[in-house]
Amino acid sequence: MADSLRVHEIYLSIQGESTFAGLPCAFVRLTGCDLRCSYCDTAYAFTGGNSMTVDEVVVELEKQCTFTGEPGNKLPLVELTGGEPLLQKNVHPLMRRLCDMSLTVLVETSGAHDIGASDPRVRHIMDWKCPSSGESEKMFAGNIARLKPSDEVKFVIGTAEDYDWVKAQLAEHKLTERCPVLFSWVAPLEAHQRDESLNTVPADHSLITRRELVERITRDKLRVRFQLQMHKFIWPPDEKGV
Repeated sequence: MADSLRVHEIYLSIQGESTFAGLPCAFVRLTGCDLRCSYCDTAYAFTGGNSMTVDEVVVELEKQCTFTGEPGNKLPLVELTGGEPLLQKNVHPLMRRLCDMSLTVLVETSGAHDIGASDPRVRHIMDWKCPSSGESEKMFAGNIARLKPSDEVKFVIGTAEDYDWVKAQLAEHKLTERCPVLFSWVAPLEAHQRDESLNTVPADHSLITRRELVERITRDKLRVRFQLQMHKFIWPPDEKGV
């Protein structure tokens, strides 16, 4: 169908990351990703899913978001994630529909694709890939200038080398003056989560613990927000649909 999307799952949970952490949120996880980050915990969404029209996605979200007994009263927060949601061209009409419904729309994107085509009401959470991911060279440089104050930049940091690299990006691009900046620690993958297609961490990198990461942030007095993936402390770290 001309307006279809490949959807892996739609579910209601809490927002586990970003400045919206802890709030109830409806998630639309789209299938497919063109990156293979070393720490990826959603490799199951690389393939599969079901074809759904924009209308069908909206109907399902209506079910997830409507408060019982309160017609027209909607849960205000929705996130489009993946995979990489910006790989699918029909994500843009879906974004517009959701914004027109007066929902707060978050889009979790790798930064490897142009965010300029998104509805301006959308809030991007741009996951700028660090060197240990094996994908830092894929960043679409034009995205930096397109960041809005309502967007957020996330760096997933797994090594000391990542940290030093991120500090250089903060200084060069004055990122903390553009929008909120998030530092997320790489949570180790369970053996069964590691897809064979994922990149490996460079051999010359030194792994960093979450305590070491926090201590470096405070030592350097960085104007960033440290975060952990809240949902992994509530449910098993490999649980789907949360």
